[in-house]
Amino acid sequence: MNRDVKFYPGLHQPADAQHFDLACISINRLRGRKKLVPCGDVLVDSGAFTEISKHGAYRHSVKEYAAELHRLYTGGVVKIAACVAQDYMCEPFILAKTGLTIEEHQRLTIERYDALVAELKSLFRGDIPFHVMPVLQGFAPRDYASHIRMYGERLKPGMWVGVGSVCKRQGDPRSIIAVLQAIASERPDLLLHGFGVKITSLLHPGVRDLLATADSMAWSYAARKQGRDANDWREADRLVRRVKEAANQNFQPWQMEMFA
Repeated sequence: MNRDVKFYPGLHQPADAQHFDLACISINRLRGRKKLVPCGDVLVDSGAFTEISKHGAYRHSVKEYAAELHRLYTGGVVKIAACVAQDYMCEPFILAKTGLTIEEHQRLTIERYDALVAELKSLFRGDIPFHVMPVLQGFAPRDYASHIRMYGERLKPGMWVGVGSVCKRQGDPRSIIAVLQAIASERPDLLLHGFGVKITSLLHPGVRDLLATADSMAWSYAARKQGRDANDWREADRLVRRVKEAANQNFQPWQMEMFA
């Protein structure tokens, strides 16, 4: 199978969402915004990488994050498909930044997820009208299986779940495949979302078969590296087209080697 991954291009400028049916936009770009974000469905990212890598902690509490999501949704600013819980990545350089262990980051990730769900239920006075995406964290594949067990019954059958700490190690797509396979072995029912998936992995049929959705701003890095405008939405559109084209190709097992 060569799965058609639902792809949310990451965007710097919320106004550029008018050119896409789906988009992934950081809460850091949406905070305080009053003008409509013209897009079909938006995946609101928690800004985790920026917050933890630069500051070692979240500058905004769960309560503040929930209040902003509530304002954006009820004010008709953003059609939120899902919001990502404030997770803690587990790459070695991130652990060095916080001084904590993988297990502590996993625990904090679950605590923030629980708190966000509780805050949003209180604000909406009942059911939350969009999905709150929990995030699986770890570094070695076994870490992710362990984190699934830590979540326990929070992860409902068929739930849409994010997979963190993969964006910085995708020079070899086999590394992300190993993580996704470990998760699938533990919970094959989960619908997995890949955060910040690089082009090489995004186009790899082995990765695509294990993901239901993904987001990426790899278009911006590629444009900057090649001397083009890293903020031009048309660069993002080119990536979207490449992803769609890859979905229409059928690869034989021996052809997979070209992506290794």
